[in-house]
Amino acid sequence: MNKGIAILFGFVLIFIVNTESFGAQSIVAQPVSVAPVIDGKGTDPVWSKAETITTHDNVADIDVTVKAVYTDNQIFFLVIFTDPDESKEHKPLIWDKALAIYKTGPERGDCFIFKWSMEPEPANLSVYADKPYKADIWFWKAGRTDPVGYADDKHQILSKTKIPKSVKILSKSGHVFYLSRRGDLGSSAYEAHIYSEYKGDTLGRFTNRQPTGSRADVRAKGQWEHGKWTVEFRRSLNTGHPDDIQFETTGSYFFGISRYEVAGNKPNPGEHPYGTGDVSEKLTLRFDS
Repeated sequence: MNKGIAILFGFVLIFIVNTESFGAQSIVAQPVSVAPVIDGKGTDPVWSKAETITTHDNVADIDVTVKAVYTDNQIFFLVIFTDPDESKEHKPLIWDKALAIYKTGPERGDCFIFKWSMEPEPANLSVYADKPYKADIWFWKAGRTDPVGYADDKHQILSKTKIPKSVKILSKSGHVFYLSRRGDLGSSAYEAHIYSEYKGDTLGRFTNRQPTGSRADVRAKGQWEHGKWTVEFRRSLNTGHPDDIQFETTGSYFFGISRYEVAGNKPNPGEHPYGTGDVSEKLTLRFDS
C-alpha cells in the first residue's frame, strides 16, 4: 500500500470510528438522597452531582444536554436545548370570514420527547426503522402539558401489519410499516375544543386539566430563558402500569430524544418542522450504585 492510500485509509477509518462512537452514548443516573424540585429551573444542588452528556438532534440540528439522578423510587432528568423563541400556542383557531368557519393557524408549540425502547434487545427507535418495535414516550408540550406540570405519557407501535389508528410508513429500505402512537390509559392534561359559531377572531384550541391514570405518570416542568429551554422530568421507577417501561437500578435501558414530535411526516418548505421529529443518536441509561 503506498503512502497516499495509507493516509486516506487511515483518515476514513478514524472518521468511521468517531462517527459511531458519537452515535452511541450512555448516561449514568447518580443516586441522591434529596430529590430535585420539578420547577424547570435546574438549580437544585443535586444536579451538580450528575454527569452531563451532550447528544445531537439531527432533525432540529441542535445539541441537547441531559442529566439524570434517582432516589429509592423515582428517576429525574434535566434537559437543556436552544430555542430562539418561546412557543406555547398550538394550532390556534383563526376565523375565516369568507367561509364563516375556523381554520387552524400555523403556530406550533414547543415540545420535547423521551422515547424508551420496550423491546428485550436494543432496537432502532426511528420511525423509519426496518424492524417493528414498541416504545414508551414521554411527551412534554410547552402549552398543553407544562401549565399543569406534566408530560403526556404515550406509547408508540411500529408494526409490519396494519393496526388501528395507524399511518403507513416506508422504512429506510423501502418496506411498508404502520406507525401508531396512542395515549396511555387515562385522561390527558388538555382537551381540544371545536366551535361552530363565531366566538372571536382567534381562539385557543386547547384548555388544560388534571391528567389521570397512566397518562399522568410523568411530571415535567420547563422554563424558557435567554434562548433556551430547561425542562425537568420526574417519574416513578416502577409505575405498575403495563403501558410503561419499568426501571430497575441493576438494568440498562435504550432510548432516544427528539426536539420535535416524532410523527413520521416529511418536512415541507416553509412549514414549521413540528411533526417531522425522529430520534437520532443511540442512548443508554444506566444507574450508578
